[in-house]
Amino acid sequence: MGAFIVWRNGTVVAASMWVAAVVLGVILTWVVAELDRRAYGYVERGDDLIVTHGVLVRRLIVVPYGRMQFVDVTAGLLERWMGVATVRMHTAAAATDATIPGLPTAEAALLRDRLAQKGEERSMGL
Repeated sequence: MGAFIVWRNGTVVAASMWVAAVVLGVILTWVVAELDRRAYGYVERGDDLIVTHGVLVRRLIVVPYGRMQFVDVTAGLLERWMGVATVRMHTAAAATDATIPGLPTAEAALLRDRLAQKGEERSMGL
């Protein structure tokens, strides 16, 4: 629509520049989304789970197994179509809730089971 308005009130060059700007915006959005997807990582240690993510601002979340209240696996319509799921760890403190998106469905279920087992083993009387 914007390109049509520019073309009607301007020149073909102006319309071409508008289209180029939109295409550049889409490409930049895709690149940042891909970098964000690749920036997610997690590691299971002896007593806690470390989740890290972020492109411009790196965030590190440490969730002790004994503090996990429950582990949730969700998959929306688009995620199910792509064969991926999101694992969420919930604790009493909202600041330490962690999310790991984009895991293959089978891997997400196995991770949930491992985390639930480790949480039960190290339960801190919650």
